[in-house]
Amino acid sequence: MEKAAIGLLVETVGRTGVLHQLSGVMARHDGDITSVEILDNTPAGSRICFEVVLPDDAAPLVEDLRKLAIVRRVELVKTLDKIYGKRIIIMGGGAQVGQVAIGAVSEADRHNIRGEHISVDTIPLVGERQLADAVRAVARLPRAKALVLAGSLMGGEIETAVREVRQTGLLVVSLNMAGSVPDAADLVVSDPVQAGVMAVMAVADTAKFTVERLKRRVF
Repeated sequence: MEKAAIGLLVETVGRTGVLHQLSGVMARHDGDITSVEILDNTPAGSRICFEVVLPDDAAPLVEDLRKLAIVRRVELVKTLDKIYGKRIIIMGGGAQVGQVAIGAVSEADRHNIRGEHISVDTIPLVGERQLADAVRAVARLPRAKALVLAGSLMGGEIETAVREVRQTGLLVVSLNMAGSVPDAADLVVSDPVQAGVMAVMAVADTAKFTVERLKRRVF
């Protein structure tokens, strides 16, 4: 059976080489680091959150981390996957983003009650360059599973960015808008509330819905 990751919140002194020392201890315990986030990094100290898959119990690793001179505190925490789960990202015009969010939050609530973990993030943005940069950045966000583009007109560099992130496995849902972005998306939905609902259904393990089984891609 595949082992789940554990979360480690490590507080250290502020100096260079901290990550090198911490990851070295984890490597000696055959820990596979699946995620690392630097929460604070100042001369006064740093806080770093790791998600690590271990072959054995975490206690020996925690003990050895605490022995390091640079370490002030080590705490076992739940992973963000267990708390916030899969992420739906919605971006575009403020009014459309808000309507998509209504559908996504309502649908996520229905699945989370049944044991799923899905969170919804939004950012109102305008401008071809700003939106293209934001689309590409979604592929770098941890746990992001679907992107919904909500607006009245999107194309050009945004379309190029959509095609790029789809290559990474990210699901892209677009409102039925002017421009070339709908042609590049996995799914095109006219109603913004329904777009949010379908994005959540597409990534939820508790839903019997897959984009690949749809006979058409525009709704």
